[in-house]
Amino acid sequence: METRLADFIRDTPDGREADAILRACVHCGFCTATCPTYQLLGDELDGPRGRIYLIKQMLEGAEVTARTQLHLDRCLSCRACETTCPSGVRYGRLADIGRHVIEQKVERTASQQAQRWLLRKGLTQRGLFAAALAAGRLARPLLPRALSARVPVASPGKRWPAARHGRRMLALRGCVQPALAPSIDAALARALDRIDISLVRADGGGCCGAISEHLGAHDEALGFVRRNIDAWWPHVEQGAEAIIVTASGCGVVVKDYAYLMRDDAQYAEKARRVAELARDPVEVIAAEWKRFAPMVAMDHGPQRVAFQAPCTLQHGQKLVGRVEEILEAIGLELTDVADAHLCCGSSGTYSILQPALSQRLKENKLAALEAGDPDVIATANIGCLLQLGSGTRRPVRHWIELFDARLRSRPAGRQA
Repeated sequence: METRLADFIRDTPDGREADAILRACVHCGFCTATCPTYQLLGDELDGPRGRIYLIKQMLEGAEVTARTQLHLDRCLSCRACETTCPSGVRYGRLADIGRHVIEQKVERTASQQAQRWLLRKGLTQRGLFAAALAAGRLARPLLPRALSARVPVASPGKRWPAARHGRRMLALRGCVQPALAPSIDAALARALDRIDISLVRADGGGCCGAISEHLGAHDEALGFVRRNIDAWWPHVEQGAEAIIVTASGCGVVVKDYAYLMRDDAQYAEKARRVAELARDPVEVIAAEWKRFAPMVAMDHGPQRVAFQAPCTLQHGQKLVGRVEEILEAIGLELTDVADAHLCCGSSGTYSILQPALSQRLKENKLAALEAGDPDVIATANIGCLLQLGSGTRRPVRHWIELFDARLRSRPAGRQA
């Protein structure tokens, strides 16, 4: 693709990166076949190829309008197009650059600004979110059905083993997941404890930064990144083996910390080390499988599971099929899921900012997941879990909870 970037961005780091990404695109259109919004709307400008042209025109100095902003806002950032692209176009990064530029060129309405500010502040502050969630749960019986479905019932936290082993790994404290589903990280902590690894929650950490980054508050996002690095660094220096992130949406961001902090002289090297240590739970469990295998209890009876692979797991972290292998290895029966590459419509705050499109994507995803009549739906991301849970009566669980439930307390012959 031939490019002639405008002076305002040509010689900047973002400009040089955008230019290289644009020039990699060969206009083939393979990406449109796997784009969720193009499939729903049938508009070229609501597919990756069309959005690439919009970003190109904007970076070349063409007039930018709220209509351009709308088409970029409709993008889920699912990155299914990257998985499909034969030319390796890094669309997700190009979209981020485009969003940063358009936020400076097109002023949002007062209501849009207020909504996005409330989302940034309300979701990223763990204590504030927990208080708001508690109030919502109290009012749940009084809310309209459509709204009450979005307020999940309480999920009591279960036992988190004390840090008593020489081998230690760190957990992301996060922002919304501790209040919404404390049982997820606790399940991982119990599983690791069985093979003599302690999962530690470092004081001072919090949101991974994804919410602020995707809502155009780049500097605010970097502040969250620095806070997490500061919280983890003493443990890293003391030999922590990994930083495990049970929400795949957060995991893909933490693995990108080195890129996000590349221009920060104080944090660049620390961010690189943190990114190297970042792991999804499936990577840790697969690496330790020989130790887990003797603990798997195969006498729990059959259970049919429909696994929804989050976009951030399969397209972002490129961990396709890994969780499914583990689930089958512990004796669960996986059902077939049509169009497994498509997004469920959660995508961070997308379900709030684009409710109509998100609802259609959720309905399509649930139809595919429930077609095999599963006993339970499993996923790997808190946003997907909430999205799917709001539209079905079937239980929706993080897969690590299913894994923990299938493990004996100790392997045969092992003494406490």
